[in-house]
Amino acid sequence: MQINQRHDWNLSTSQAKAIQEELQKEVITEDKLKKPVKYVAGVDVGFEADGTISRAAVAVLSFPDLQLQEQSIVRRATTFPYIPGFLSFREIPAVLDALQKINTIPDIILCDGQGLAHPRRFGIACHLGIILDIPTIGVAKSWLIGEYKEVSQKRGSWQPLIHKNETIGAVLRTRSNVKPLYISSGHRISLPTAIDYVLRCTPKYRLPETTRIADKFSKSKSCA
Repeated sequence: MQINQRHDWNLSTSQAKAIQEELQKEVITEDKLKKPVKYVAGVDVGFEADGTISRAAVAVLSFPDLQLQEQSIVRRATTFPYIPGFLSFREIPAVLDALQKINTIPDIILCDGQGLAHPRRFGIACHLGIILDIPTIGVAKSWLIGEYKEVSQKRGSWQPLIHKNETIGAVLRTRSNVKPLYISSGHRISLPTAIDYVLRCTPKYRLPETTRIADKFSKSKSCA
């Protein structure tokens, strides 16, 4: 995959914030997907050596049968500190390295993190989607911002995630009687469509197969 680097990654927090605010203007929250969707991908990042080494994994699955087609694992030095709200600047450089090693271009990428459900409406899914110009979905395991009503325990139930009177995502139950996920548009996809694809990618477990497989690779001890 060819990557269009939009900016440098050696940045101060104030520079990173300015980039978020500028690139956020380019985020598209309407459906701009290729049809039919044939491949979905998950990206995940782990860390080694007290966080000084980032280990990024990409898993590309066929859709809708969710069979692994290609994977990539890359290690590189971590150049940005852990600061809430700036996850993408810490993780995306390694993710881009891993994406450059794959030949199968995904139609949708599910990110282990937030999309619009972010204080500046520019979580890692938005950032990655803008750089790649590929539809992306934020699939976060934990809450960051916003308020929501209690979600029914039944799989497929969801409630809107509201922040400053704006719907920024959904709290989605992907498995009955299991903790929900926090779904938000990243780029080139609407929230209803994002919810639909997340559910179609979670046939058995709480997490999408894309995320589960990428997470397994990101925690592996060997590069592939």
